[in-house]
Amino acid sequence: MRMRRLGHSSFSLSALGLGCMGMSEFYGTRDDQESIDVIRRALDMEVNFLDTADIYGNGRNEVLVGEALRGRREQVVLATKFANVRDAAGNFIGINGRPEYVKQACEASLRRLGIETIGLYYQHRVDVNVPIEETVGAMSRLVEEGKVRCLGLSEAAPATIRRAHNTWPISALQTEYSLWSRDPEDELIPLCRELGITFVPYSPLGRGFLTARFKSPDDLEPGDWRRNNPRFQGENFQRNLDLVRRIEEMAQEKGCKPSQLALAWVLAQGEDMVPIPGSSHRPHLEENLAALEISLSAEELKRIDEVAPKGVAAGDRYPEGGMKVINR
Repeated sequence: MRMRRLGHSSFSLSALGLGCMGMSEFYGTRDDQESIDVIRRALDMEVNFLDTADIYGNGRNEVLVGEALRGRREQVVLATKFANVRDAAGNFIGINGRPEYVKQACEASLRRLGIETIGLYYQHRVDVNVPIEETVGAMSRLVEEGKVRCLGLSEAAPATIRRAHNTWPISALQTEYSLWSRDPEDELIPLCRELGITFVPYSPLGRGFLTARFKSPDDLEPGDWRRNNPRFQGENFQRNLDLVRRIEEMAQEKGCKPSQLALAWVLAQGEDMVPIPGSSHRPHLEENLAALEISLSAEELKRIDEVAPKGVAAGDRYPEGGMKVINR
């Protein structure tokens, strides 16, 4: 397994991590046993970086991950997140970055995961009503207490990242990044490199769209969250499908899957990136990990840039409510 360093820490991460969100919610039917098997298969294949959050399944995902890691906890750098708050029915009710909530959320995650220390603890979304210095200050106290090893932010703006990093070293920034979400190239990725922060791209496969598995919105299950995503709707879907077809053609020339080409492209953007594609099925996991064996020449990277330039995707990456809570 190729390894990459995690920011301001002593951790070495597998070059591809595993995002666990879709195992519990958002992307269709759940199969807890298959998800546990996926996690354990990932460990067998030397993946040592798992990503979850307290909001995924309203805590169920952390319980699932904890169960999968039973007896193998020391093999993993485990990341989880706080700040997005839901009620008992699962409704999103806001973002909370207050210091007292930071401690409360961490304690709850530790209990659900069945562990004593979280490897990487992220603020999932920035609470604009609480100075970032106060939130990160509370997170730093968790490090001092031995409950957390290092800190991260998710979907944070450049100015926020600088202020946070001045309060306590930030080791990772998690933000959506893929062939159809390239905005981080403008400011975020250069800033992370300046500050020594590892960039963790989530949804590096465009929430599955870049796998070329979807030919119509009807391919999504009725309750699938992606049906509400602007990029999966109407005319946007068809325009994005045209992009995927071009990527698929390049993948066929390369002798690989479109998903593998998309992941190889992200991996080629720098040794300071650790993408976390999600998977709920073992064949998809193994397909993703095979992307580590694909190298792209300068000419191939140039062609991909021409096919998928910045801003190529049709539609916002979240519905209106989701876009409003992104710190910009």
